[in-house]
Amino acid sequence: MSDRGLTHLDPLGRARMVDVTPKEVTHRRALARCKVLMKSETTNLIASNAIAKGDVLAVARVAGIQAAKQTAMLIPLCHPLLVGSVFVSFTIGDDSIEVEAQVDTVDRTGVEMEAMTACAVAALTIYDMCKSSDRSISVTDLALWEKSGGRSGIYRRPQAD
Repeated sequence: MSDRGLTHLDPLGRARMVDVTPKEVTHRRALARCKVLMKSETTNLIASNAIAKGDVLAVARVAGIQAAKQTAMLIPLCHPLLVGSVFVSFTIGDDSIEVEAQVDTVDRTGVEMEAMTACAVAALTIYDMCKSSDRSISVTDLALWEKSGGRSGIYRRPQAD
């Protein structure tokens, strides 16, 4: 909640899109991460490109990029933005894959939702491509890790000890 009340409600309590037209255009960046937990056999199959559906991480990367560009179509009160760049990367662990998505724009509102959507859809794509090998896969810990630009400045998620 802001000092002006609930920003996505009009005076009658109806949902509305926030007016960002008076905001300053700045470079904005957001970084999101999540984890895809699975059997170690599944991470081995992914790492050796042995999943029957094909190159899991290449497809998941493209899915994440597409998702970032479609975020406003999926999240009702999210502003459509001209996404300048999207980077989706993966770190393969013993029994998990960490998905990281970074999105940049020069606009009047941030790209946190685009980064989180890219991360989530990339993770779901990993699940979809591997579900015949491992039905126990789960997606966890989706979170914004960093954001910069705009009036609120820089945010960094505190590291867990």
